[in-house]
Amino acid sequence: MDYQQLAKKIVQRAKKKGAQQAEAFLEVGRQSSVRVHQGQIEDLTQSTSKGVGVRVLVKDRLGFAYTSDFEPAALDHIIDQAVKLAGAAAPNKLNGLPSGKELGRYADTGLLFDTKVAELPGDWKLKAALEAEKAGKAEDPRIIAFNAVGAGDFVSEVYVASTEGLSGAYSGTYVYVYAMPVASDGQGLQTGYWLDYKRFLDDLEAPESVGREAARRAVRMLGAKRVKTQQVPVIFDPLVAASFVSDLASAADGNAVYQKASVLAPLKGKRLAGEHVTLVDDGLLPRGLATAPFDGEGVPTRRTPILDKGVMSGFLYDAFTARKAKARTTGNASRSYNALPSIGTTNLYLEPGTKSPQELLKDVDSGLYVTALLGHGADRVTGELSAGANGIWIEKGELTYPVQEVTVAGNLLRMLKDLDGIGSDLQFRGGSVGAPTVRFRQLTVSGE
Repeated sequence: MDYQQLAKKIVQRAKKKGAQQAEAFLEVGRQSSVRVHQGQIEDLTQSTSKGVGVRVLVKDRLGFAYTSDFEPAALDHIIDQAVKLAGAAAPNKLNGLPSGKELGRYADTGLLFDTKVAELPGDWKLKAALEAEKAGKAEDPRIIAFNAVGAGDFVSEVYVASTEGLSGAYSGTYVYVYAMPVASDGQGLQTGYWLDYKRFLDDLEAPESVGREAARRAVRMLGAKRVKTQQVPVIFDPLVAASFVSDLASAADGNAVYQKASVLAPLKGKRLAGEHVTLVDDGLLPRGLATAPFDGEGVPTRRTPILDKGVMSGFLYDAFTARKAKARTTGNASRSYNALPSIGTTNLYLEPGTKSPQELLKDVDSGLYVTALLGHGADRVTGELSAGANGIWIEKGELTYPVQEVTVAGNLLRMLKDLDGIGSDLQFRGGSVGAPTVRFRQLTVSGE
């Protein structure tokens, strides 16, 4: 089926049915995954999916409907339904599809599709998962089980068309391996996890390496204890630093800013951190998991600095929120076929520094190296962060003993000011949010 042509036909029919503006967003995908346990297949899944969402505007009134049935009668039904819903909706002069000026030309994203992933043999996932499990067990005899070990791949295609001249499509591939082992020293249990997730098979970390690192992360937490409540330097490993980055991006959501429901709302143009701190959302990052030529409503993606050398430089917008805020869409509309667009991130990351993680450690006389945060992250309205934490205590620049059942507390704005070290080890580990190791001058660690 020519899905691009189908999207155009849907738009044409919606216009004939009375829509002043119409848009079709169509997704097609196939995926497969496997989980193993004790050398045996625990779960094997293969599936295909497709769907189309239709957004229409009738006299400033918005209607939306979707279906996974591509039969002509089903498509006609959702078009009629979208137009009918628009007729019953309240008018809003800010409603509308991105204009031709907003749509513009698409930049070159580079390759997004890997034929090696698309043509992976059926047993690749099983072999990869078994290799990860075997390597994890071999890494340390204290690994007694795995909560989960698995691998998978998927291929997706996106097609869009609108009455405003939009016509676009792209396809992408994704492949991943993960392991979640359980370690025991006879006194207690600890879990760990490690994963890798890439567009290209050649970029994927070897399954054996994923299994070994997951095992090391579980074993090193054996014998963990609490520490006394104190204010000390705190280092976040890249996985934890990525959650800090996500908290900052949540506060940079243009809708939250417009509603004054973000701690960052009044701070555009203000210096919030040192010149070594640059936070970017980049929809054009080469080989990025969220790289695409356009966002969920066809607007070209771009590189948007949120913090530029420590200065609060911009917020993230979709087309509707940009109109409300009298701003410009940043190409950050996120969606699937069964939902309307909303603000999201693409490839979000904190630019790396020049110091190695070891160099960041050696300057800490006494502090905490955090390897996991437990909780919901920072409150974007107040900026307050308070979360359970696991990690390793630092003494005289060295990692010493494991720590758990403590709470790390701070405030996003204060943390930005106190972000005094950024590692050179930028990682995108398991998603499209990336970060290197980061060090804060001081946070509160609450324990005994």
